[in-house]
Amino acid sequence: MGGMEQERDEGMRRMAELPAEQMPREKLISRGRAALSDEELIALFLRTGLPGCNVLQLAARLKQAAGSLTVLGSMEAREIAACCKGIGTAKAATLAAVFELGQRAVQESMQAEVMDSPEKVYRLLAGELRYERQENILVLLLNVKRQLLGRCHVAKGTLSRVMTHGRDVFREAVRHSAASIILVHNHPSGDPTPSEADRQLTKNIAESGELLGIPLRDHVIIGTEGVQRVQPYYSFKEQGYL
Repeated sequence: MGGMEQERDEGMRRMAELPAEQMPREKLISRGRAALSDEELIALFLRTGLPGCNVLQLAARLKQAAGSLTVLGSMEAREIAACCKGIGTAKAATLAAVFELGQRAVQESMQAEVMDSPEKVYRLLAGELRYERQENILVLLLNVKRQLLGRCHVAKGTLSRVMTHGRDVFREAVRHSAASIILVHNHPSGDPTPSEADRQLTKNIAESGELLGIPLRDHVIIGTEGVQRVQPYYSFKEQGYL
């Protein structure tokens, strides 16, 4: 126990040795949160560094180990702790909670928006889906103004395939009296190009929606940014399939 306390105290001392203008908390208070780098923001939640590594250096090391801030933000606490030496469960849990809170804030801010474009769908769900390691199918439930009534998780599959049925897709839509829906799923490969199975699923769900009077407005596949891709998603409506 004494050894752990000594390491923590050393990490705090090293942080205190930084010039005042470089201290993340003081910088945020005096200049605003936008003035802080990714590493400085992460450091605020890590709070302490390690022997020979102050908290800013530890934050930089963590971001580098994750690969990017976006990937870090998609990790569960156990994954954060495992990806970088010196990040214990407490620090990892704090960071996971912070990223989740930010994601929920974005989703809440979009509740009143009209979901009339695949860009908005991507903005709403990309943080949750684009780095998922398995395919997931979600349904966005819309009112008559195409505002978000809610969302439901329909199915979870494998690295390359997920299966669902029209009754699963429309169950919650009927229960919430949705006027229409948007189908969303992710491609763990990062390439949002639809497969033949994706096309068939879209056709089946669109036909079921017509029978129920709950039209399918779009089917959006979430991918990731890539050099060869103009956009990190695929919209069946945008491509003329709906």
